[in-house]
Amino acid sequence: MKIAFIASQTPKSQKSLKQLTKIYGQCETDSADVIVVLGGDGFMLQCLHQLMNQRTPVFGLRRGTVGFLMNDYSEKDLPERIGQAKKTVLHPLSMKAKTVGGAVIESLAINEVSLLRQTKQSAHIEIKINGHTRIEQLVGDGVMVATPAGSTAYNLSVNGPVIPLGSDILALTPISPFRPRRWRGAIIPSHAEVSLVIHSHEKRPVSATADNTEVRDVMTVDIKEAKHISINALYDPLHNLEERIINEQFS
Repeated sequence: MKIAFIASQTPKSQKSLKQLTKIYGQCETDSADVIVVLGGDGFMLQCLHQLMNQRTPVFGLRRGTVGFLMNDYSEKDLPERIGQAKKTVLHPLSMKAKTVGGAVIESLAINEVSLLRQTKQSAHIEIKINGHTRIEQLVGDGVMVATPAGSTAYNLSVNGPVIPLGSDILALTPISPFRPRRWRGAIIPSHAEVSLVIHSHEKRPVSATADNTEVRDVMTVDIKEAKHISINALYDPLHNLEERIINEQFS
């Protein structure tokens, strides 16, 4: 098995990189059978973005703090462990944002696309699903669309639902909503297209963020799942990502 190791710059990750390459060798990512990422969730997301156009499976080993997207670290029997791992296919979200200045910026998000107010003024956002207006004006700090993989991240911190992998649904979650007072979000099909229109954008500016890519002063944001892009992530059978997402609903 040809393994390409990628490590974050933390001392812990770099030490593990030296140990693992000494045991298993090292090859380039474009010729590897599997890519092993050493770090935390943030570094894993960064690597998944960089490797998004490659279909090479990715196996993460936790060298950070949280590591929800990572497997437990061990140097023993790594090829056998990878061979027994369960594949989880992740599809990112595609974001198309149009700014007040007329620029159109596109980006991809593995976790979520979030819209947030830029000033002390609350955001006024119209929410459309497949071209139909569902909420004429959401008043609050913002709103997000989260994937199943991202449902336990920012989405969960603002009381959004935890979504099991393979369920073909997305979470549409408001951020500190004021109006409509009783609306706490929605679960929508993964094939749905979400359009968010910013009202009073000069007085109430809003930014849009797709994972780590931020676009300021947006007027409209269109979001849909990029089904044509498949990310193959590998997880240990007894501690896989799907099981972790289920466990989050009972913790």
